[in-house]
Order: sequence, then C-alpha cells, then structure tokens
Amino acid sequence: MSKSMSVVQVKVKPSSRASKLEKLADGSYLAYLNSPPVDGRANAELIALLAGHLGVPKSAISIKSGAASRIKRISVTQTR
Repeated sequence: MSKSMSVVQVKVKPSSRASKLEKLADGSYLAYLNSPPVDGRANAELIALLAGHLGVPKSAISIKSGAASRIKRISVTQTR
C-alpha cells in the first residue's frame, strides 16, 4: 500500500449562505463555508467539505499553511 500526497490551494469565503466547493480553472478551489472564522469552525468545515468532495477520510486532510488566512494550502494524503 503506497501513499501519495498532493497540495491544493483553497480560497475560503466564510459565513456564506451555502456550503459548497468550486474547482477553478487553475486547479485551485474556492470554498464557500457556512461557519464563521471563529474558534477554528470554518477550518473544520473546510476539512469536512474537502474530504467529502475528494472521497478521503478527514484524517487525510491537513492545513499546511494559512490556517488564519482566507488563502490556505491544504495537504491531501491518499492511500492506494
């Protein structure tokens, strides 16, 4: 069993009306989140949203940089 890791860039728009994820032409994502950017709630919602979209467990996703920023670099580990 081998693991592959990829890093994606995500621009986050917290306190949005609907929770959704859009893939942009450059390969990055735009995430609209219901949660406000308070006490890590938006980051937790982002991880759950990405996990569901990519079909990986939440434990396979981590925020590499930008935890307090609207632009984040997210690491996704996939087991093959």
